[in-house]
Amino acid sequence: MFAFVLMNVDPGKLWTIAKRASEVEDVKICRAVTGLYDVIAYIETPDLDRLGKLVQKIQKIDGVQRTHTSISIPEPIRE
Repeated sequence: MFAFVLMNVDPGKLWTIAKRASEVEDVKICRAVTGLYDVIAYIETPDLDRLGKLVQKIQKIDGVQRTHTSISIPEPIRE
């Protein structure tokens, strides 16, 4: 399964949080971004239970104010 974890972070901690979040297992890409969120992490993980545990690890990073997780919907199988 694929998911995106979007984060709002404390001022001045953008790069530190992006680096720490990128070190969480199954995080494939983590970038600082502009817009409503400050950091976005792309996660590839085998199941929903593991995704929940990974999001909790990210939420515990000092300076992460809140997160929003979007799970990618698989493309339907076509005949």
